[in-house]
Amino acid sequence: MGKPTGFIEIRRSKPHARPIELRVRDWNEVYLPESESDIREQGARCMDCGIPFCHQGCPLGNLIPEWNDLVFRDRWQTAIERLHATNNFPEFTGRLCPAPCEGSCVLGINNDPVSIKSIEVSIVERAFEEGWIRAQPPTSRTGRSVAVVGSGPAGLAAADQLNRAGHLVTVFERDDRIGGLLRYGIPEFKLEKRWLDRRLGLMAQEGIVFRAGLNIGVDVPVSALRRDFDAIVLCGGATAARDLPIPGRELKGIHFAVDFLTQQNRLCEGDSVPEDDRISAAGKHVVIIGGGDTGADCLGTVHRQGAVSVSQFELMARPPDSRASDNPWPLWPTIFRTSSAHEEGGDRVYSVSTERFIGDSGQVRSLQAIRGEMVRDGGRLRFVALPDSSFEVKADLVLLAMGFVGPEKNGLLTELGVKMTDRGNVWRDDHWMTSERGVFTAGDMQRGQSLIVWAIADGRSAARGVDAYLMGRSSLPAAVA
Repeated sequence: MGKPTGFIEIRRSKPHARPIELRVRDWNEVYLPESESDIREQGARCMDCGIPFCHQGCPLGNLIPEWNDLVFRDRWQTAIERLHATNNFPEFTGRLCPAPCEGSCVLGINNDPVSIKSIEVSIVERAFEEGWIRAQPPTSRTGRSVAVVGSGPAGLAAADQLNRAGHLVTVFERDDRIGGLLRYGIPEFKLEKRWLDRRLGLMAQEGIVFRAGLNIGVDVPVSALRRDFDAIVLCGGATAARDLPIPGRELKGIHFAVDFLTQQNRLCEGDSVPEDDRISAAGKHVVIIGGGDTGADCLGTVHRQGAVSVSQFELMARPPDSRASDNPWPLWPTIFRTSSAHEEGGDRVYSVSTERFIGDSGQVRSLQAIRGEMVRDGGRLRFVALPDSSFEVKADLVLLAMGFVGPEKNGLLTELGVKMTDRGNVWRDDHWMTSERGVFTAGDMQRGQSLIVWAIADGRSAARGVDAYLMGRSSLPAAVA
């Protein structure tokens, strides 16, 4: 605890963002780098708690008070060592994680929590600038080989850990580029892909082999992986999007959010998309159905594409501005939040359900929705419509951002014959092995849709299970059970 009175004297500072009128004209990241003096000052707010609940809030178990204090003391190189001890990719989590650690920060009981996320990304970027982060191939190899299927955060974390243990790791990705959700699901204004490419370059230098454009179970039979590798790790994510089967769903102009975001990310990569296939919000009235992070990603994207108007629908009621009585610390605070995309405009409409899409000549032109409220029925919430509350909204483009229902079953999972859970995810045991010996799983494929920080934690833990299976024991750290 470098400054015992820091949490009293210093207020939490908000990350500095580029002006709205400038950032909506391009795809560059919204937030600007923080100055060293500001970050060191924010690190001084950490209280050296007797029990640091931020450890509990972080799925990775990040050593947050340690690197907060190291930053305040200007010991940045030691700070990145402590940060990398638990987190393979702090440049991703520092930009994308919703920071559950901040939700359980002890200072947050009666004050603004420590700005942990800003400190995290500042540490890793300073480390890259100084050249402290460089390729470190393993000194020896075990001779065992592992195939990682899926190159999102879980797959990359598992691959990184297994490579460090000395195994020969090959990462397979069905898309044309490596990165999974990080590449095509996250907008450029939240994560410029140069940061992803920077880390992938390091991993390749360390000996990891990346093979993009191969759909295992379609382009390559699973039997080939079983033959050529000693273990397989399934990290394909939860990519089956939740649909909205209501009247008018067949109309043109209604798209899954993931398809919309993927296409824009491809355009940012320099790919060409035929005009007839392009999903564009330019000059259109847009409705986004889904009030979560994916919906916000769509919101920021349609602003930059030039939408005339945009409404974001949410089935649930508007969260309170502060913690409710049934949402005490250190639980994740379910409160009203405003993302950078929301700051840029658009209407947020709560407690509504879409009843039908209305079209003209096969193209959606509007939708009919109804207001209501969520009521608890037998332990579950359900939407109850209010009488005479229907309304119609213009909509030339509708984006379905209602989450995902689990992994895609056809192909890889069907051919492997792995056991599934009641929720439709891949079953695994306490060692992260599926029902098929030598086949492991991590990330959203076994958890269901979740956070990037959980995916990295899962990948690290699964890597330990794989290492123990191959070698009889493992010294790799595991983040979660």
